[in-house]
Amino acid sequence: MPPLAVRPRLQRPGVPLALLAGLAVAVAPAALPPRLQQAAPQLAGAQAQQKVLRISAIPDQNPEKLNRLYGLVADELSRQLKVPVKYVPVTDYTPAVSAFRTGDLDLVWFGGLTGVQARLQKPGARVLAQRDIDAAFTSVFIANTSAGLKPVRGVKGLVELKGKRFTFGSESSTSGRLMPQYYLSQAGVKLKDFAGGAPGFSGSHDATIALVQSGAYQAGAVNEQVWKSSLRSGKADRRKVSVIWRTPGYPDYHWIAQPNLDQRFGQGFTGKVQKAFVSLRRSNPQQAQILELFGAQQFVPAPVGQYSAIEKVGREIGKIR
Repeated sequence: MPPLAVRPRLQRPGVPLALLAGLAVAVAPAALPPRLQQAAPQLAGAQAQQKVLRISAIPDQNPEKLNRLYGLVADELSRQLKVPVKYVPVTDYTPAVSAFRTGDLDLVWFGGLTGVQARLQKPGARVLAQRDIDAAFTSVFIANTSAGLKPVRGVKGLVELKGKRFTFGSESSTSGRLMPQYYLSQAGVKLKDFAGGAPGFSGSHDATIALVQSGAYQAGAVNEQVWKSSLRSGKADRRKVSVIWRTPGYPDYHWIAQPNLDQRFGQGFTGKVQKAFVSLRRSNPQQAQILELFGAQQFVPAPVGQYSAIEKVGREIGKIR
């Protein structure tokens, strides 16, 4: 009598075949060919990484505030876009540009200068949105009240800074270095004209305020939005530090996205990211926190052409080659 034919049972009732296959791989990796066994962890890691939207920002303020702000941004984007979103802190402006160039960051809040640098290094990158205050952003020159510096009416008055201990913020900051240096040059003040033959670089706007207020530097330049925030919080004391001049407006901060987001997350994804920012409203409690920390009423689409002026100044002072 011939042996009974045994029909292979591939699937239990009610259990998807794909799930069983996945379990089989999970519990019996040795069943895979050697080449696939070796590649499986890397493939799985790469697949998981591709599904996470990695956001970051130039570190223009203290890490505690940045972690709070971008943690909220990550949560809000994840809710709206239906994908995991991770905030990846960076320690300096230059690493932010480098990580965007290599594709390690997907979406970054850049300043005007770093945004131009990032797009020049990553053709096809998309400018998405800016705050309502970014189309005509301003910097302020501040001075310690004991330095003997009085408010000046025009840019030529900045000549009074010659011979003073002066600090910028980060070397790549638009509002804390690029535009202030541009206006200093309009007043005939060169970097070698400061006490010690060179300016300082504090690294961030709130650090500049603290250094000038303490008297470590007699004067400095900061982003006006951080200056106002420092006054409201009490970190800046008008009895010790005050504004001596405000710059004309210029375009500054903006969100920039990698050119391949639609390929990774699906057609139209980049547009959805832009819409997520532009749709933020103060009437929504979660979104109101984000806008408050950004110092804005809302986000608006950012025309890329406005940053040509920033690129021009960047080339003039040697920050873009």
